Amino acid sequence: MRILITNDDGIHAPGLAALERIAAAFTDDVWVVAPETDQSGTAHSLTLSDPLRLRQAGERRFAVTGTPTDCVIMAVRHVLPSPPDLVLSGVNRGQNVADDVTYSGTVAGAIEGTTLGIRSIAFSQCFSKNNRDEPRFATAEALGPDLVQKLLAVELPPATFLNVNFPDRAPEDVTGVEVTVQGRRNQGFMTVDPRIDGRGFPYFWIGYGGHPTEAPEGTDLRAVAEGRISVTPLHLDMTAHELRRGVAEALR
Repeated sequence: MRILITNDDGIHAPGLAALERIAAAFTDDVWVVAPETDQSGTAHSLTLSDPLRLRQAGERRFAVTGTPTDCVIMAVRHVLPSPPDLVLSGVNRGQNVADDVTYSGTVAGAIEGTTLGIRSIAFSQCFSKNNRDEPRFATAEALGPDLVQKLLAVELPPATFLNVNFPDRAPEDVTGVEVTVQGRRNQGFMTVDPRIDGRGFPYFWIGYGGHPTEAPEGTDLRAVAEGRISVTPLHLDMTAHELRRGVAEALR
């Protein structure tokens, strides 16, 4: 089995090293093609107006001056001798649940793998304000191999992939695995923080904010909050099929 690993935290991220070790439990044919620098929040974006630079960072390890999407395309179309059997993206520093999946470069790595017809899984490790500098990647690393082994047995339809989030718990304190749906955050989720620079000009930081709300049962938000691993099947088709008839009738 040939496995391609990418992420959005960059080639030097500890979560990437953890995912390499997870992949090594299945094969020695592991390739890493990851961003040269942190690409968090770049979503499924392509670099079209600037050239990409490729740097070899070790045996079967490469850094790309681009997004996770760029990395997967470069890997499949240029770097690897043949396409991989599996794309693993992560392990992200922080959760990718609910609305996060639309912003996440980690999820985008799995999206691009899926777009290219390759089975893909995104992995993220939750943290709290108390351990944001040292997320529990040991949890993902300890529980990841068994989880991947089981997920490999699942037949995924075309244009679908899996989004996995590990809770902010030690491995022995994780209370199970739940297959979830994508949750929704409250409307105060994103905030703008206005500031003034040294010359008196305004600048802004976009960030996370708002007050957490009670997440419904069955959602990814609820599962990780209660200490379970969340596995969310996602698909590339964003069509709201249930609205097609109503929109068509309105346009007659």
